[in-house]
Amino acid sequence: MIENIRLSFQGIWSHKMRSFLTMLGIIIGIASIISIVSTIKGTNEQIKKNLIGSGTNTVQIQLYQGDYQYEMLYNGLPDGIPVRDETTMEKIKSVKNVEDAAFYTSRSDYNNSVYYGNNGISGSQVFGVDNSYFTTNGLVLKSGRTFVDSDFTDFHAAAIIDADTADSLFDGENPIGKTIEISSIPFTVVGVVDEDSKFEPVINSIDEYYTYYSDSSASRIFVPSSMWPALYSFDEPQNVAIRVSNTEAMTDAGKAVAEIMNTNVTNSEIKYQAQDLLKQAQDLQDLSSSTNSQLIWIASISLLVGGIGVMNIMLVSVTERTREIGLKKAIGAKKSRILWQFLTEAAVLTSLGGIVGVGAGIGLAAIISRVTSAPVAISVPSIIIAVVFSMVIGIIFGLLPSFKAANLNPIDALRHE
Repeated sequence: MIENIRLSFQGIWSHKMRSFLTMLGIIIGIASIISIVSTIKGTNEQIKKNLIGSGTNTVQIQLYQGDYQYEMLYNGLPDGIPVRDETTMEKIKSVKNVEDAAFYTSRSDYNNSVYYGNNGISGSQVFGVDNSYFTTNGLVLKSGRTFVDSDFTDFHAAAIIDADTADSLFDGENPIGKTIEISSIPFTVVGVVDEDSKFEPVINSIDEYYTYYSDSSASRIFVPSSMWPALYSFDEPQNVAIRVSNTEAMTDAGKAVAEIMNTNVTNSEIKYQAQDLLKQAQDLQDLSSSTNSQLIWIASISLLVGGIGVMNIMLVSVTERTREIGLKKAIGAKKSRILWQFLTEAAVLTSLGGIVGVGAGIGLAAIISRVTSAPVAISVPSIIIAVVFSMVIGIIFGLLPSFKAANLNPIDALRHE
């Protein structure tokens, strides 16, 4: 085998231009596939990162009526949905891969219900939370303090706002100690929180804006859970947020917690469901991949053309080396020896084309990324598969010339001019 490989390199080197032109179809095909696969992988990773964000791996389990989130503001208190207690929370925290969890209630109000002086916020989200909510959702204290036990037990009208709310309401002023109104009830701002590590999605269209920002762009105000009835007149069934150990576990953990939350729910129309961002990412990835897989098939046509080129040049090589083949057979070379020599030469030729094509593909992917700002991610398995596949092409399309060489009559071959 080593001798066959040496002879293959010798033959390729002696006809450098012809060998390069033969490999060109393989190079173009492999380069096209590598660049497309890299773009697909980069796009898929970007989709997942856009939806899941900076890596907090948080899943929200909320009430849904059919396919839509249940809105307390418009539909009122639902029947048959019990308020949860610490026993339920202990079950939730025992779920595999759940690192932390917090109950919360929330309202989205689009009627300027939050004011500081004459400044109002449209589309704010108000949350009734405990301190576990902030760590669960990757929120860290930027200034002031978080809630203390007395805020809950003594029903203090304290509020914590996020950084966007602070910028919108206070316009550069220090918000700590200031009084805001939430549904006409005064609350004292005691703290400002922000994302632990902010991530800005890559937005390429208005559709992507609504996909990535529809649930995350509103200003957020947090009040102690004990103050929630003062704002909205009654206790509400809680939602729950969970932080999961890794991104891949988000779907299973979310479903398991939803099952726990649906225990003793007697309303057949309203159930708890996990906000499965991983599933949303997968759906968008599938759409992206199905579109780009067609490009891969088109690029594969050049590999077919390259394979035909290899077959053609190998047939020419057999014709040129007819006397050499006849001489080898005359001194005792077996058919299998001749067959493997030409198969090895075809495989080496296409493998070299595959290796050059991989380099060209990585370079092409980098150029595409720079020109179009499309994210790319080099896939090592695809590189290995591409090189192996190019070798397989050489073997397949080298079979006919190799069989022709192996089956030459030695006497006719020696007489060949």
